[in-house]
Amino acid sequence: MTSRPYKQIDVFTATPYFGNPLAVVLDGTGLDDDAMQRFARWTNLSETTFILPPTDAGRAAGADYRVRIFTPGAELPFAGHPTLGSCHAWLEAGGIPRASGAAGDTHPERVIVQECGVGLVRLRQRGNLLAFAAPPLQRSTPSPALLAKVAAALGLKAPQILAAQLLDNGPVWLGLLLDSPDTVLALEPDHLTLKHLGQKVGVASVNRSQDAIQLISRSSREAKAFGGHDAQALAEPDLEVRAFVAPVGVNEDPVTGSLNASLAQWLIADGHLPERYLAAQGACLGRAGRVHIERDAQAQVWVGGTSVTCISGTVAL
Repeated sequence: MTSRPYKQIDVFTATPYFGNPLAVVLDGTGLDDDAMQRFARWTNLSETTFILPPTDAGRAAGADYRVRIFTPGAELPFAGHPTLGSCHAWLEAGGIPRASGAAGDTHPERVIVQECGVGLVRLRQRGNLLAFAAPPLQRSTPSPALLAKVAAALGLKAPQILAAQLLDNGPVWLGLLLDSPDTVLALEPDHLTLKHLGQKVGVASVNRSQDAIQLISRSSREAKAFGGHDAQALAEPDLEVRAFVAPVGVNEDPVTGSLNASLAQWLIADGHLPERYLAAQGACLGRAGRVHIERDAQAQVWVGGTSVTCISGTVAL
């Protein structure tokens, strides 16, 4: 075994022990697939990443580093919070991006390029906020049979589902737009059924003005829990999100970048949300996080958040 630098990062929060935790092995050189998967099972987090030098093709295309992403049960081609957390860890460890901000950009920023299973993913850093460019989305209408089975597993009635789409940006999600944030927060899914269906499910609801009063008490509780250290906790979210991921070995993911990316591409395109908004996720798990969404003038959706390092050391691997 080799001693390797290691960090545990909380993503989509500036406050330790909120948001979504991520294990990052900063030097995955020489590890085979089995070793990576075994370590990901051991961490028992929703994702564990291994940072590697880019491939020759990736380096030629501008990649700064390569990342492999594992759940406790399988490798993923792409995932959002591992992308942000791995970049945070890489920069904190002294990584220097090869690129800089685009000419004429009025916002000082650094540009980082990650290589992963879906190819190259661009990230930008503005202050303490990292954001990734959402990969291209393919979406389609789910079959009535699948929708009915998932609705039953979630305990939903047909009128509570306003819209549904299959969303594929690497990971494949069944996205459900529900009638209210209260419906989203009250769900108690049959995770075993969802696991047998083999379908990851993301549910969301727009926080319309009539729902805002109902969410004030919850938002106040979150702000107190953050202890006043995270200004994001004081911002009223525009979208409430939950992610059910039993097929990959975790019942519910605290805060999910890839899901929020695909939801944003869908819901902005169909007029449900503006081009810039704030999403909340993780409240039901006591891991409240905030996801910043922006669609720029080129119609590129950016998914961002802050990250904080909770553990820094080495692992024998």
